[in-house]
Amino acid sequence: MRAAEVLALLDSLQAEGLRVWLDGGWGVDALLAEETRTHEDVDLVIELEALPDVLKVLKTLGFLMAEDHRPTRVVLRASDGRQADLHPVTFTGDGTGWQRGASSDGSDCAYPPWGFGEGFIGDRVVPCLTAELQLEHHKGYEPRDHDRADMAHLAGRFGLTLVDPY
Repeated sequence: MRAAEVLALLDSLQAEGLRVWLDGGWGVDALLAEETRTHEDVDLVIELEALPDVLKVLKTLGFLMAEDHRPTRVVLRASDGRQADLHPVTFTGDGTGWQRGASSDGSDCAYPPWGFGEGFIGDRVVPCLTAELQLEHHKGYEPRDHDRADMAHLAGRFGLTLVDPY
């Protein structure tokens, strides 16, 4: 997905009052404030209770259900090749979001309050996960080449320490 497509998607969701944060590759590039690679998809953290509304908005943008792994994950695809990977979370009173069954061991995955931040696509401020949370969520599975590059970029820019297998 291209930057303009990601911004249009965010605009459409936010216009409906839906909270959303970039994760994955676009989340990394937002933190770096530059596009470091091409992106097959956009990963979005959303509120689980808002999933029906998110699906309606994305349908108006041409996205259809491709994979339904609720409540853990939903993948949508458009006929032109755009893809959105949704990561639904449920927030607790302390502001932590929990994605059911998303940890590498199958337990629930935490998104602590400090893990929600901002970055840039072009000159636009966009909501995204923090570099620290991106690193944390990339543990527990065998990284692909672009995962290694993404985490190296974050560690270099934000002075973070990489752990094995990065």
